[in-house]
Amino acid sequence: MMSRAERTPLNDWWWTVDRGLLAGLGCLMVAGLVFLMGGGPPVAERIGLPTFYFLNRQAMYLVPTIALIIAVSFLSLRHIRRFALVTWLAGVALCVLAGKFGPEIKGAHRWIQFGPFGLQPSEFVKPAFVVVAAWAFSEGAKRRDMPGGILAMALLPVTIVPLILQPDFGQTMLITIVWCTLFFVAGLHWFWVAGLGAGGLLGVLAAYTFLHHVKERINRFLDKDSGDSFQEFWSRESFTSGGWLGTGPGEGVAKRHLPDAHTDFIFSVTGEEFGVLVCLGLVALFAYIVMRGLKLARRTDDTFSRLAITGLTTLFGLQACINMAVNTQLMPAKGMTLPFVSYGGSSLISLALGMGFLVALTRKRPRTTALGQRPPGTVPSAVPGLMQ
Repeated sequence: MMSRAERTPLNDWWWTVDRGLLAGLGCLMVAGLVFLMGGGPPVAERIGLPTFYFLNRQAMYLVPTIALIIAVSFLSLRHIRRFALVTWLAGVALCVLAGKFGPEIKGAHRWIQFGPFGLQPSEFVKPAFVVVAAWAFSEGAKRRDMPGGILAMALLPVTIVPLILQPDFGQTMLITIVWCTLFFVAGLHWFWVAGLGAGGLLGVLAAYTFLHHVKERINRFLDKDSGDSFQEFWSRESFTSGGWLGTGPGEGVAKRHLPDAHTDFIFSVTGEEFGVLVCLGLVALFAYIVMRGLKLARRTDDTFSRLAITGLTTLFGLQACINMAVNTQLMPAKGMTLPFVSYGGSSLISLALGMGFLVALTRKRPRTTALGQRPPGTVPSAVPGLMQ
């Protein structure tokens, strides 16, 4: 047991961290290993790898994942901002390099190789971008001489243009929606809400018109007979055959046909083998983490912390929603993993970075520490120049 009377860094961390949030993340990691035992072996055997190759590697990746969450959660607000800025700059630069020199995988240049290791830099850009954008919005709210709103608006095109060129429409859409959420929470006028909504629709229309793979996916989603709907068929079939209680662990059939049963379609495999009830429990676990984060964001008085917590929570929840919507045929395929459940090294480490930021930002801090940078007489809930 850790005593409140002992003043050590570890004790201070334990008594200030939100243990409910940590427990939710821990449950997701354990659930990911359990579900990967069903989805991973068929894919591994199909490509000539050991049966539990993906499960063993996922367990190995969880060690640095947990270590990174804990390490980042020790950071102060100032160090969070600096670390996020450096990560964002490096991530955007690597996205540009990946688009130009990275290997082509499924028609896109999203990866960059460091010897035998592959890295998807866009995964690390997401949480860092949220923190940097929240920093810009909060500085604009606290200092009338600081063009925080303009800087935050400039961050978006700088971030998404390299992703569009790769192309990676799914990550572009995710980052844009989270940025709009931050914009709204920062005090966006309804006029700007309508403008951003119209801009988003124009962006989707432009992607449908000029990007062949986007047009193909949307057409296939709207008309199942317009192209190859192999994955969509087996994803839908998995929930049908699984029913409420599932066929039993290891007894699924759809996973033997789904090429991405261990990543993008792990939720479908879970639905077949464990049933719809377990899937609903997994949805409830994601909902708990999201609601916990938003509740903690509401409690904080610091503008930067409130915006960053809201953005990181939205990023996490929205990515989970997109993955589950694709698996249940509510959206076209996006190639997006289910947080902490799908297999993936870059995905796990980037999620660890984002959740480390979230745990650090939601720690209980002295009021003077949280509010120390706010000049007297300022209003923290609006971005100057955007409320008119």
